[in-house]
Amino acid sequence: MSTDETKRERVEISNSFDVAIVGGGIVGLASARELILRHPNLTFTLLEKENELALHQTGHNSGVIHSGIYYTPGSLKAKLCVRGAMLTYQYCQKKGVPYKKCGKLIVAVEREEIPRLKALYERGQVNNVPDLRLIDAKAIREKEPYCRGIMALDSPNTGIVDWRIVALTYGKDFQEAGGTVITDFEASDIKVAAESPAGSAEGLKYPIIIKSSQGKEVRCRFVLTCGGLYSDRLSEISGCGSEPRIVPFRGDYLVLKPEKNYLVKGNIYPVPNPRFPFLGFHFTPRMDGSIWLGPNAVLAFKREGYSLFDFDTQDFVNAISYRGPSGVRALALDAEGNLVDDFVFDGGKGELGSRILHIRNAPSPAASSSMAIAEMIADELEKRFQL
Repeated sequence: MSTDETKRERVEISNSFDVAIVGGGIVGLASARELILRHPNLTFTLLEKENELALHQTGHNSGVIHSGIYYTPGSLKAKLCVRGAMLTYQYCQKKGVPYKKCGKLIVAVEREEIPRLKALYERGQVNNVPDLRLIDAKAIREKEPYCRGIMALDSPNTGIVDWRIVALTYGKDFQEAGGTVITDFEASDIKVAAESPAGSAEGLKYPIIIKSSQGKEVRCRFVLTCGGLYSDRLSEISGCGSEPRIVPFRGDYLVLKPEKNYLVKGNIYPVPNPRFPFLGFHFTPRMDGSIWLGPNAVLAFKREGYSLFDFDTQDFVNAISYRGPSGVRALALDAEGNLVDDFVFDGGKGELGSRILHIRNAPSPAASSSMAIAEMIADELEKRFQL
């Protein structure tokens, strides 16, 4: 029997693992893949509450591969997005995942927007975003014949991909390397075992118990949670900190009539308004050939609430045939109600806290950054848990 077969058989018998990853979105899947590739002699499981992987934020986003323009220089967002985009293109090329490097224009239509646009260009330069340039009205029309503006930031390294396909490919890598995926497992309790399981010859080698709301149980040595919209609740049930809190915001998209798709070639964005934590109402081509318009941003009253609210879009009524899909973004707020605008990782105190790492906030561009985030998470787990 091969080493891999032995490892899989032992996992099936004992239901015990060296590391359990809670959350089957793109961050959890990328991290699980990175960890098992680094540590093939350890046993890993990924626990997902749905019956399929990558159904929530990963499967409800615009599909953009961001290049790293917007983010504060030196922040994790900036570093991870630029590297993550590069790794994504390499990965998709290697795995045969379809993508398009269709580019993006950030377009100024008013004179007062030009200083902000130039500041974005300078920020992108500091962040080492490749091939950025400022272009004039004529060059805008050459790239996007139906777009009008007085100046634009051209980002040819921006692309599009189906992030759920990317995430599922991460999951396939994880399983082919010997990882175990358990679906329909909604973690409802994480605690330290009081005693070893009956008949166990391994004692408390696996001291952490993760219980599901359906009564299932998994034991492990260490835990990584990548809960997205439920990251604060996973932290709380493990006895770790309650901050930052997650507030769900829903974004609704509209879709161009297919006969109007010729109007848009690549991503077209407005110059962002610094008063808001969103990038503004934009045009995004999709891998299926459709063009999305949006999103708006409204408070969602359910963390997985994708139902639509009516809103007025008269400016586009002649080009719109139907309302498109919705996505829910997890925004983290600190104790004072301030938006937490970067990635947050923490653990806790005591026996349980010392064996758990929570990904508390993984905002956009988490998908674009997923492979770089996974590298950083794996580094952190190796340091904390001495893997």
